[in-house]
Amino acid sequence: MYRLTFDDGSTAIVYIWDDAENFWPATDAGDADGHTADDHTDTFSHASGIDLFQAANRRLDALGIRTPRILLADRSRSHYPADIAVVEDVPGENLEALLRREPHRMEATLAVLAETLAVMRRHTGPGFGKVALIDGGGVARGRWCEQGVLDRALDDLAEAASRDSRIGRVRRHLEEEVRGLAAAVRPRSEYGLVHGELGPDHVLVDRLGQPVLIDIEGLMFFDVEWEHAFLRIRFGEHYRWFDTRDLDEQRLTFYTLAMRLSLVAGPLRLLDGDFPDRDAMMGIAEHNLQQALAFLSSG
Repeated sequence: MYRLTFDDGSTAIVYIWDDAENFWPATDAGDADGHTADDHTDTFSHASGIDLFQAANRRLDALGIRTPRILLADRSRSHYPADIAVVEDVPGENLEALLRREPHRMEATLAVLAETLAVMRRHTGPGFGKVALIDGGGVARGRWCEQGVLDRALDDLAEAASRDSRIGRVRRHLEEEVRGLAAAVRPRSEYGLVHGELGPDHVLVDRLGQPVLIDIEGLMFFDVEWEHAFLRIRFGEHYRWFDTRDLDEQRLTFYTLAMRLSLVAGPLRLLDGDFPDRDAMMGIAEHNLQQALAFLSSG
């Protein structure tokens, strides 16, 4: 992602989907069933690509939810040897920085963001999966959201255990905890629209104090508890603006542990490559490792 400055002083942001600019280490060609890392039928496959970006932008725009406007989308590779999109440059800082510096001034913004989440929750889909997949008439793999989360959590646990001996020593106990929490969740067939990674760093605040969602490629129809597990983790004390009393607490607890394991395995995997801010990524992994281990002491 780059900021462009033009001769008249105006600016825009350009997204470039180029493997050479991807910090995530390359994965293998596919699993035993031939599914690759960018297979959109896998709800948790890597959320990157111009098709995901455009589908998410269209869906949010149709709901009146603010996200940077797409000024140009080009797949021809005649201008640049990769898919690109030029989008509106929203002036201002992200919500994370503003909450840290002046939290009281952000109350109106948080209230609008809470209503945005309510609109997304009420907007249900015919099945679960990435918006680009559903809009194209596709069907995600698996029967239930919680099964996909369980499969992912077990994979993340195995990967984390292979990279950190503290997880490795209690892997069996954590697996029992994950499976036990998953078993308590009853299947559901209503799926709301969720961002998937809605932390305060993925919300810009424009000059009018309005929240603007960014990093939207992971937009999907899914259990809203998945969104709220991430919101609780990332917003901390400010989560009270989004709290709702009608969530499935068993599902939320299960998804929170799954999210913790993902936030251990993912950052450690990212550090296999040349990601520049290594201390920050290690800090994320360490914090979430401790939180995952706390599930054992509280059980």
